[in-house]
Amino acid sequence: MQIPEDQLTTIKEALFQGQKIQAIKLYRSATSVGLAEAKDAVDKLESELKAASPEKFSLSKAPSGGCLNVLLSVCVLLLLGSIFLLLC
Repeated sequence: MQIPEDQLTTIKEALFQGQKIQAIKLYRSATSVGLAEAKDAVDKLESELKAASPEKFSLSKAPSGGCLNVLLSVCVLLLLGSIFLLLC
């Protein structure tokens, strides 16, 4: 399916930034295809882009723990504070 170059560029930029869901939404908007077909097409495009230009992909794509990391940090600090109080 032919996509206008400006829309294809936007889809590629979303993929380079690690925004795959956004890329799928953009693809669906540009082509009016279903979700499964758009996902397959974006997966294929992503594979081609990674093979051709792996350096363009964002390195900040690593998953973050979000709230879980904050909660664990607070628990560790509380535990350390309790131990400190018991020793004093």
